[in-house]
Amino acid sequence: MGLFRIMDIAGTAMNAQSVRMNATASNLANAESVSSSVETTYKARRPLFSAAMDEAYEFENSEGGVVDPVSGEPFGVGVSLKGVVESDAPTIKEYSPNHPLADKDGYIYRPNVNPVEEMADMISANRSYQTAVQVAANAKKMMAATLQLGQNANA
Repeated sequence: MGLFRIMDIAGTAMNAQSVRMNATASNLANAESVSSSVETTYKARRPLFSAAMDEAYEFENSEGGVVDPVSGEPFGVGVSLKGVVESDAPTIKEYSPNHPLADKDGYIYRPNVNPVEEMADMISANRSYQTAVQVAANAKKMMAATLQLGQNANA
């Protein structure tokens, strides 16, 4: 696998973790929102990712790219965003008859967002993003070292 391919893979990982952090930030921003019905209550959002194996396999085979002779799979694939889905966890129903948004039975509805889980997810996404940045930085260093080898040979 070439160093440029490593940069591509690290880029897809950084993009994935950026989407993950944005979804978590949105969930945290709406954690304390209140609604008068289950239908209008904010629901936690989660991005769905997959390794871009199928797309890479089709591309590599159609382009005559390098494929592992043992597994038949392309060398190195990135991360693909498949979509963002709403959590199916139930909303929190709270009895608060004096609240201005209370329904006819006196209930308000809060999002199904757990701030502790969201913070743990944010920390995990941040660390994964940092790891992808480090991979890209190391690939850049290897490219620079390769260019230095060529300069030293001509000296």
